[in-house]
Amino acid sequence: MTEENLVKCLAQLGNITRLKIFRLLVKAGRKGLSVGEIQDALDIPGSTLSHHISKLTNLDLVTQVREGRVLHCIANYELLDDVIFELKNQCCVDETTCEVTEK
Repeated sequence: MTEENLVKCLAQLGNITRLKIFRLLVKAGRKGLSVGEIQDALDIPGSTLSHHISKLTNLDLVTQVREGRVLHCIANYELLDDVIFELKNQCCVDETTCEVTEK
């Protein structure tokens, strides 16, 4: 992942509404949630939700799958793993020992 892509992903997730959407989708697992389920869970207007989902899909943080009239949103776990890896891969590289605790 390039630094530019990392910055773009972090910028999109730096918005509180998009972070809430993404966290909700991560919790939902690989089946994702319908747009209606996301809207109900977060209690935000459809136009606002659409705007935020489009920002997440433009960077592939979220993918969408249509099943008939229902649009499902699914977190891109591979990209999430890349973002986390990029944040952690330089941990303690300048130290002779590294004691990073896992949460």
